[in-house]
Amino acid sequence: MAFDSLSEKLNNVFKKLRGKGRLSESDIKEAMREVRLALLEADVSYKVVKDFIKSVSERAVGRDVLESLTPAQMVIKIVNEELTALMGSENAKINISPKPPTVIMLVGLQGAGKTTNGAKLAAYLRKSTGKRPLLVACDIYRPAAIKQLETVGAQLDIPVFQMGTENPVNIAKAAVEHAKKHGNDLVFLDTAGRLHIDEALMDELREIKAAVSPDEILLVVDAMTGQDAVNAATAFNDALGIDGIMLTKLDGDARGGAALSIRAVTGKPVKFAGVGEKLDQIEVFHPDRMASRILGMGDVLTLIEKAEASYDEKKAKEIAEKLKKNKFTLSDYYDQLIQLKSMGSLSDIAGMIPGVDAKALAGASLDDKMLLRTEAIIQSMTKYERENPDVLNSSRKKRIAAGSGTQVVDVNRLLKQFDMMQQMTKQMTKGKMPGILRGKRGKKGLFGF
Repeated sequence: MAFDSLSEKLNNVFKKLRGKGRLSESDIKEAMREVRLALLEADVSYKVVKDFIKSVSERAVGRDVLESLTPAQMVIKIVNEELTALMGSENAKINISPKPPTVIMLVGLQGAGKTTNGAKLAAYLRKSTGKRPLLVACDIYRPAAIKQLETVGAQLDIPVFQMGTENPVNIAKAAVEHAKKHGNDLVFLDTAGRLHIDEALMDELREIKAAVSPDEILLVVDAMTGQDAVNAATAFNDALGIDGIMLTKLDGDARGGAALSIRAVTGKPVKFAGVGEKLDQIEVFHPDRMASRILGMGDVLTLIEKAEASYDEKKAKEIAEKLKKNKFTLSDYYDQLIQLKSMGSLSDIAGMIPGVDAKALAGASLDDKMLLRTEAIIQSMTKYERENPDVLNSSRKKRIAAGSGTQVVDVNRLLKQFDMMQQMTKQMTKGKMPGILRGKRGKKGLFGF
């Protein structure tokens, strides 16, 4: 995640504060000096850092903090609140027109990810609002831009409107008329970008804006470009009057300063974040949740939302009943692996659980080969064996290995992981966080990672 380095440094600062017990004004100043350095190294704008540190310091050296029973916790609370305020306090919604279609104009520099992330957003809004989106190819300059939009549109089953190399202003106007006639109540204009900001680009975007009066102008910026992302946002806002920002590549190892600076510098909210390459990896940007993640407090609400989106409610109830009755089978285990894989990487999931070190699972994921091997082994078993794995003796294991094209050691590994899963769920039903998830000393954690 983009904030891993910043998160680690801030947590080191807070660890020192907790170790001191009572705090003096000089302790706060020293801590704020370290926080300031951590933010600057994360590529946060100098002015934003200066204002942030001033605001936190004024609150942190107050009598209520220094004389409280847990002053370190009070300082962390203040930093959390100020970080949240810095990023906009609350999630800002897309402007939906009361008279359809709603026209969303996507703008940004070339390479920021407008085409792919615009399609992701269209799919997300279709799923969350039930609307019928239309993607519009207004980028007539970049080679294969139209083809790229048609490809992602086909993958997401979203129609694409294009008129080849016709004037982009005419394309935009024709697309809105097409949407009205064909019942598309969301129109996404994928406009052209440049490698740098120039007057020709801005003139064209102004003409499109004047022609179709978009309900939302959404600036797409690459979080990995750091301070340049803030500069681009300022320039586009001055020229067009943007309504919001979508940050892309927030899953990368960049310093992430753009996410913290952009709202303060432009006054425009970050509304969405692209968090991966897959076409479903887009999230609503919640400043409070992001602040909690940065400070290592987890993000339980987003974790719950991911689980709800990935899990079939009926199947989940069936699994819960089986767990209560201790009838969780190997077939159920495989279903759980598939659903867990759809939630993203294990390190991302771990980072949303308060108190769990996401770095311990850095890079861990459920790969397709492992799932295929697991499926082959389970399908090579009889129904009786899947429901009663204790009967699997050496001869049965040899038969299963031969039937699945694997080795007996693979069968044993799967059975061991299944046994670990059963232990974990038993402990969780008792309200405990088992060592199997945390990873005990000398042992691997969940699913052998």
